[in-house]
Amino acid sequence: MTKILRDKGKTVVIKTGKRIDTMNAGEFEKEIEPVLEEADLDLVMDCDQLTYMASSGLRIIQKSMRAVMMKKGTFKIINVSPEIYKVLSMTGFTKFMPVEQKKIVSHVE
Repeated sequence: MTKILRDKGKTVVIKTGKRIDTMNAGEFEKEIEPVLEEADLDLVMDCDQLTYMASSGLRIIQKSMRAVMMKKGTFKIINVSPEIYKVLSMTGFTKFMPVEQKKIVSHVE
């Protein structure tokens, strides 16, 4: 389930669900579309819950980045798992957009 969170400034965080695949990509795109129409926006896509992304998800991410950048905003992806990062890296996404991997927290006693 997608969540859209706003701060008091111009930052909007889109929290993805567990999957962006052929079955739900259209719904995901429809949910975030109103945000992409805003100008001068700092869009953060939080992928903390994301465990699977099909090519349809990659297309939506690229389209989202373009929409935000064309309206003088910024775009980045955060909390990406190693598996999703590998997909983004292999497809070249990490070369043209900021992608931050999920920080692994270990508790040492």
